[in-house]
Amino acid sequence: VQLQASGGGLVQPGGSLRLSCAASGFTFDDYAIGWFRQAPGKEREGVSCISSSGSSTYYADSVKGRFTISRDNAKNTAYLLMNSLKPEDTAVYYCAAHSRGYANWYMSSEYGYWGQGTQVTVSS
Repeated sequence: VQLQASGGGLVQPGGSLRLSCAASGFTFDDYAIGWFRQAPGKEREGVSCISSSGSSTYYADSVKGRFTISRDNAKNTAYLLMNSLKPEDTAVYYCAAHSRGYANWYMSSEYGYWGQGTQVTVSS
């Protein structure tokens, strides 16, 4: 099982980035995909989640209206489009997969598979 997050980098405030999460080794469209982030000295935070079919999406209040999660099951890949980035969005971003319900989508304990993380830095 492998989840490979990519697409991070340095961007100015107000800019955009698109993260990708490429999956292999499991039946991708049986699993919901979540994005988490962890800033230095802070706990890992649930950012967004998309259901296995892509029909339902969930967002943390801090990113609602700025971030968009999506997935392409034919490509075994999920995405996180991040617009209007702020310095407080700076963190390592992780993708993860779970096959459970969505009530606790923001809790890292719900996820069984994790990617390695990609750094996003928002700074002028």
